[in-house]
Amino acid sequence: MEHIYLDNAATTPMAKPVIDAMTTQMAEDFGNASSTHWFGRQAHTVLDDAHQVMANSIHAKPTEIVFTSGATEANNTAITQTAHARAALGKHIITTAIEHPSVLKPLAALEQEGFTVTYLPVDENGVISLADFDAALDDQTILVTIMMGNNEVGSVMPIAAIAERLADHQAWLHVDATQAYGLLEFDVHALGIDLLSVSAHKLNGPKGIGFLYRREGLNFPPFLKGGEQEMKRRAGTENIPAIAGFAAAVKLITPQEKADRQAKYYGLKQQLMQDLAISGVDFKVNGQVALDNLNHVFNIWLPGCSTYAMQTNLDLAGFAVSGGSACTAGSLEPSHVLTAMFGKESPRIGESLRISFGKDTTALDISKLATAIAKISTRLLAKHAG
Repeated sequence: MEHIYLDNAATTPMAKPVIDAMTTQMAEDFGNASSTHWFGRQAHTVLDDAHQVMANSIHAKPTEIVFTSGATEANNTAITQTAHARAALGKHIITTAIEHPSVLKPLAALEQEGFTVTYLPVDENGVISLADFDAALDDQTILVTIMMGNNEVGSVMPIAAIAERLADHQAWLHVDATQAYGLLEFDVHALGIDLLSVSAHKLNGPKGIGFLYRREGLNFPPFLKGGEQEMKRRAGTENIPAIAGFAAAVKLITPQEKADRQAKYYGLKQQLMQDLAISGVDFKVNGQVALDNLNHVFNIWLPGCSTYAMQTNLDLAGFAVSGGSACTAGSLEPSHVLTAMFGKESPRIGESLRISFGKDTTALDISKLATAIAKISTRLLAKHAG
């Protein structure tokens, strides 16, 4: 049976240049980058080159890049260490109701320690109100942590407007750019971002590697204690093969490639909507279809069709899609993103699918998916009516 992968917001297949780069490092360069002999220096050269590649991709300095095990560690580091280091200046943090669990759970832990967190609501497009942000910001706010783009509905937050409001404020701005990096072109210095998290496996790189951009001059102790790797900011022997693979993945996503992917994914969204409509499928989009959203994510409501039943039947038919964030796939809890957008009583919460495109997704894949959704939804609705 043919299998079609449409869950790229969860993870992406590694690109061949990434695999080649990692294989070369594993086969030929096993040195510890902290060692001063030839083998160590070879590994350290790869590490230095990768710092430069990452820095160039967001218009930062190589010394502002800290390699981590992924965006989860980067988010935990930025949030927890900022809060502890700056608690004397205030104990208020601002975020949104639709952040990734790797942001929400560290914040919940900080609340147990006495910090106050404001969770900004979102509208039915999955976007916050700047008026709500302005009302929440006060002289006790020490951190604002807001994602650049949402992993379930693709909405993009007004980061530039938020950064502008913080230009003369003590609060640091942390941005989880896990889904946006690789699709949106941005300059962290021009935007005024202080901290930014990224994971390699969302852009055809390896799992278990990411980075934290930490603006020069920001002082807080490392999250992981131990050796003096990453300029004393993140302990642990560097995973050079994964770092080399990450750099190879980033080199593939030029500004033109980002624009091309966004345009392609927007076209695939339009095609899927048209194909579903022609097939007579009753559906509504969760969020907004817009060129400036993260267009690889497409979340739809299929009234009367259980998310679990639809996802299971599509899997049996050879299609990999999601009911929401892969990080909560084993949970019985409904999507907190859709709950924030439509309310906890909305039927959308239990009747929606997340379809996410990748660089290898084709128009034929989308045609086949639409046909499968039409067949399965007809069967499920008939069974429900019976």
